[in-house]
Amino acid sequence: MAGQVINGKEIVATIREEIKAEVLELTAVGCEPGLVVIIVGDDPASHVYVNGKEKACAQVGIYSEVHRLPAETTQDELVSLIHVFNRDARIHGILVQSPLPAHINEDEVVDHIAPDKDVDCFHPINVGNLMIGKKTGMKPCTPAGVIQVLKRIGTEISGKHAVVVGRSNIVGKPMAMLLLQENATVSIVHSRTPDMAEITRQADILVVAVGKANLIGPEHVKPGAIVIDVGMNRTDGKLRGDVDFEAVKEISGAITPVPGCVGPMTITMLLQNTVNAARLSQNTQ
Repeated sequence: MAGQVINGKEIVATIREEIKAEVLELTAVGCEPGLVVIIVGDDPASHVYVNGKEKACAQVGIYSEVHRLPAETTQDELVSLIHVFNRDARIHGILVQSPLPAHINEDEVVDHIAPDKDVDCFHPINVGNLMIGKKTGMKPCTPAGVIQVLKRIGTEISGKHAVVVGRSNIVGKPMAMLLLQENATVSIVHSRTPDMAEITRQADILVVAVGKANLIGPEHVKPGAIVIDVGMNRTDGKLRGDVDFEAVKEISGAITPVPGCVGPMTITMLLQNTVNAARLSQNTQ
């Protein structure tokens, strides 16, 4: 019997209604959550993502600004703009859209974002807080979105064996940390793992974030496992995940589609982080 196809659109809609209510609550006490997105250059995919974030902010009532800078913008100019928003009390979240032009060092740029406005959770202070399990207002958007998906479908994470495929700083590593915070037993596999399938077949929860279409087939999955596909690959003009969806669906307990689940959840968690940052700013005044 085929597994449940997780209805990401329904989960996203529910959470955004909850965020909208939080925004109304904060605005009523004089704190309208605000997000600024800075994009440098003309990468078409980046502009699509930024437009999506702008629309999502409008949907839940978050004040937003988008600053579109030319590709020749220098690193110093970008950093100067970030410092302007660090000091702007109306802005609670700052996001610099990736990728940046080659002449700009992304790590150095992130270091200049005020940690309490780092809604991507990329600043070393926020990454460190995640590592030690500190409960902060910021959680990395995609991993936090995955946790929400698991909880919203009624998954008991505690005590389960979760396997994360991929070890990137954006998804793989923070995903493992958030799963640990939920008391899962966590394994990470990657390109140097011999016989990866031997480990992935042990997973009660399998999270795949590599960026290689159809990497995971039914031979990698334990029957009844929950499979979360974070991958986003364009092949043959279509968006596909890292999981062979049709084949794995037949043996999984539940599976996320691509597109339509983790991507919109990532933007939703960006909205939540912005609201959390606004709430924290009230507590520190």
